[in-house]
Amino acid sequence: MKRVESNIKQIPYSQESVYAKVSDLSNLRGLADRIPADQQSQFKVENLECTPDTVSCTISPIGQIEVGIVSREPFKCVKMETLQSPIKLTAWIQIVSTGESSCKIKLTADADLNIFMAKMVEKPLTEAVEKVADMLAMLPY
Repeated sequence: MKRVESNIKQIPYSQESVYAKVSDLSNLRGLADRIPADQQSQFKVENLECTPDTVSCTISPIGQIEVGIVSREPFKCVKMETLQSPIKLTAWIQIVSTGESSCKIKLTADADLNIFMAKMVEKPLTEAVEKVADMLAMLPY
């Protein structure tokens, strides 16, 4: 198992509004549009479909990915797992209030990889987790 954690991101919105947005995956439709131009050539997102509980898309060169929410802890945490993916991945978004109109988030991912695969994907996985956390920090809540 390989664990990767993002840096903590400060968000100028309340814990409740951030939780409301990330706990309903249909709110994340615009996330693919926020991928920086310099990263779009590396990972191309197509056929994005969102429901409140799942997100599916094709990511070149990885393939078809589907992620679903497996648990919600109101205002504090949303836990997700891959339903379809080349690797088994569990991720959660932790949200901590820092005031009435601010909070912090951190994204953590556990990938079920053998030792050889872990070495090969450690850097791209770490970069991907950090970029998703950056994009979550930029969303309007």
